[in-house]
Amino acid sequence: MQPTATLRRFSTPVNVRAIAIDLDGTLLHSAPQLAEAANRMLRDMNYPPASQELLASYIGNGLAWLVKRALTGEMHATPDAALYEHAMPIFEKHYTNLLLGSRPYDGVIEGLEALRAAGFPLGCITNKAARFTGPLLEGCGLAKYFGIVISGDTLPEKKPHPLPLLHVADFFGTPIEQLLLIGDSLNDTLAARAAGCPVFCVPYGYNHGEPVETLDMDAVIPDLPAALPLIKRA
Repeated sequence: MQPTATLRRFSTPVNVRAIAIDLDGTLLHSAPQLAEAANRMLRDMNYPPASQELLASYIGNGLAWLVKRALTGEMHATPDAALYEHAMPIFEKHYTNLLLGSRPYDGVIEGLEALRAAGFPLGCITNKAARFTGPLLEGCGLAKYFGIVISGDTLPEKKPHPLPLLHVADFFGTPIEQLLLIGDSLNDTLAARAAGCPVFCVPYGYNHGEPVETLDMDAVIPDLPAALPLIKRA
């Protein structure tokens, strides 16, 4: 599985055989639980709490980066290794207790039902660790829709690397250019362009506080059902 060399862009309606969908910020509104877990971690470590808005802007590169950003108050800074190693299990303990408070966004169940009924195999790709992804999908009633789930620790690389998308395309026996990714952030668009597949974005997610209209994508869709008129079976 090799990524396509060119940064190809796609016109709608896109020829699609299968669809991969991001989790946090696309399918599930999980920012309140992630932010609360981060703040409980900070309080346990005698750090001042941060606003939910700031912590939500830190979401998108996996839980490890959320913890690092919460500790440093910066997007790209790395805390002392011993401090991080101390903090991570504290965060994970709190997040485990809060996990099932996340809920699907409006239109998600309707959209998944419509895409499945139209004959598109569905996969979920997230940077969240598998020990959280599985229970979250099951608890929210979404697991049944996905033929494959790729978590942040399933493969040697995660988004924005193209490997998860290439793996899903290979799993479904789909040419990479006929696998659509639906996401909400820069990580998603970078992964799609690196892989050579089309990408749609929803505007309500966690793109580090930036509007998705600034991203290199093929369409903005207001919700999941809005993807259907912009695709056709390849």
